Formats: sequence, structure tokens, C-alpha cells
Amino acid sequence: MSTEGYDSTKRNESFEEAKEAAKESAREFQRGVNDIVNGQENKKVLAGLLGIFLGGLGIHKFILGYTKEGLITIGITVITCGTIGPVLGLIEGIIYLTKSDEEFYQTYQVGKRPWF
Repeated sequence: MSTEGYDSTKRNESFEEAKEAAKESAREFQRGVNDIVNGQENKKVLAGLLGIFLGGLGIHKFILGYTKEGLITIGITVITCGTIGPVLGLIEGIIYLTKSDEEFYQTYQVGKRPWF
């Protein structure tokens, strides 16, 4: 039988190390999310693909920060029974994806041009 007692300081040190590792992982994840959301290219690709596939819902407008225009797109889709809104989204999605990164950024994020 061992006469050594249980050393709780080792357990506490391990717990603190794991806690710090978890915090660092969370920080790295948050930085990655911020890079994706705030990145020019990623916003362009995301808005373009959402415009093509879900254009009638106006989600691509919300991604770019155009809330009023997103609501208008939803309204157009509802009023026209889903015929015109998706076509507008498809056209906008293609336009977004065919622009250069710098042109997209200057036009839609800096210049705040909401339509085409």
C-alpha cells in the first residue's frame, strides 16, 4: 500500500491547462468566423451563390446588409407567386460572381449599390 496522498494540485493544473486550451480554440474559431463574414471574397461568393439558389428569398441582399432591398425581393416573390423574385436573384448572383473581388467590394460594399 502506498503512503503517498492524492495531489489535487496536479488535477487543478490539468484542469487549468484544458480550460486555457478551450479558450484559445474558441478564440481561433471566432477569428475564423469573423474572417469569413467580413472577407470580401467570401461575401462575394456567398452572396452570389445565395442569389442563384435562393434569390427569391432575398437572402443575398441581407448578407450584403441591404435589409430594405431584401424585404422588397421577398415581397416581389410573394406578389408574383414566385416567378420574378428568383429570376432577379439568379441574375444578381451571376453578376456578383462575374465581378472581380475589388470591383465587387467597391460596388456593393463600399458604394452600397443595392440593385444590379
